[in-house]
Amino acid sequence: MKFTIDLKKSVFGNAEFYYEESKRAKEKVKGARKALEETLKKIGELEKNHEISKAGVGIKEKITRGKRWYETFRWFYSSDKFLVVGGKDATTNEILIKKHLEKKDLVFHADIHGAPFFIIKNPENLEIPEGTKEETAQMAATYSSAWKSGIGGCDVYYVHPEQVSKTPPSGEYIAKGAFMIYGKKDWFRGLKLEITIGFKINDEAMVIAGPESAIIPNSDYHVKIGIGDEKSGELSKKIKEFILKKAKKEDIEKIKKVDIQEIQGFIPAGKGRLIG
Repeated sequence: MKFTIDLKKSVFGNAEFYYEESKRAKEKVKGARKALEETLKKIGELEKNHEISKAGVGIKEKITRGKRWYETFRWFYSSDKFLVVGGKDATTNEILIKKHLEKKDLVFHADIHGAPFFIIKNPENLEIPEGTKEETAQMAATYSSAWKSGIGGCDVYYVHPEQVSKTPPSGEYIAKGAFMIYGKKDWFRGLKLEITIGFKINDEAMVIAGPESAIIPNSDYHVKIGIGDEKSGELSKKIKEFILKKAKKEDIEKIKKVDIQEIQGFIPAGKGRLIG
């Protein structure tokens, strides 16, 4: 270490100067050490908060259930465990048939203008039971314009995927959501228009809907609705109240958290009535 001697000062003057300098240096070191300690403390707090934040994100991601592709549409699992998916409007009709229809599926449509397509998914190429076909036909009828018109019953046909085409006869035009059907049709006649809304209780209450025979075995609570003039908002509140009265004590809080809109989305044509 080098020292510079001021020749204008005495030995004691130079010594006193360096003594004062050393005191100032010690104060700077103390200040720097304190600043370092405070900085390290803040870094530790930030890291801790970051870990909590990351953990929180993980918990949220774990709790928030991602939507499956078919939940964009109308859907239910039949009493024989086949996935049944239906359109909601012209756009979802178009997407359902063009994107999700496969060779071994079956296609259903009500014999009335203004009706969604429904398909029974059959990826394993199994024999589709008559019960599943009838359940699908009933939903195709229920969600058709027959409900809004107040018609008591409706006919529904089903065909195979190769019979469904977007190619019209020469000189004709096919609107969005509509398709040409070629060849033989198989029929279900005079189907009753009604739907069962169920509440399935796990970590939370999930609302499902479909034909009675498919929903009752797969739900903890259920209610049936039919054609009526009560608006979907009020009807949905009534359905929730009805279910809450039937619910076990341990399920009540979960059911209370169900948004009315979750129920509303299943009510055909935005109106109906409670029938049991």
